[in-house]
Amino acid sequence: MNRKLWPVGTLLLCAGAAWAHHSVAMFDLTKEVTVDGTVKEWQWTNPHAWLQVLVADASGTEVEQGFEVGSPNTLVRDGFRKDSFKPGDKVRVIAAPRRDGTVGGLFLCARTVEGKWVIFGMGPNSPARPECQG
Repeated sequence: MNRKLWPVGTLLLCAGAAWAHHSVAMFDLTKEVTVDGTVKEWQWTNPHAWLQVLVADASGTEVEQGFEVGSPNTLVRDGFRKDSFKPGDKVRVIAAPRRDGTVGGLFLCARTVEGKWVIFGMGPNSPARPECQG
């Protein structure tokens, strides 16, 4: 490969990988699920935070569901904090479900134990979700 083209080729490959990494294709953004449960863990990690919630299924058995959120950097702008959720907190989560039907999904918003809604947008000017209020 021509030495002058090598950096361009590398950049294009990396850009494609970065774009694929940030895809939400695995979630059905046309649907929403609402779950009430108990926080197992709030994973304040890069590149994405996760909210792990124990939710009772139809038989009453607790099933762990994972909800993917954004990066801590983005979440801080949306009002989230490292201690927004604590193990044992009761929480209501509204999420876009996984397309494959497995439990969990893309976190859209949640009502905290204090009754405050936290909404995952893309910063403080994101449009308010009507289902995430009140």
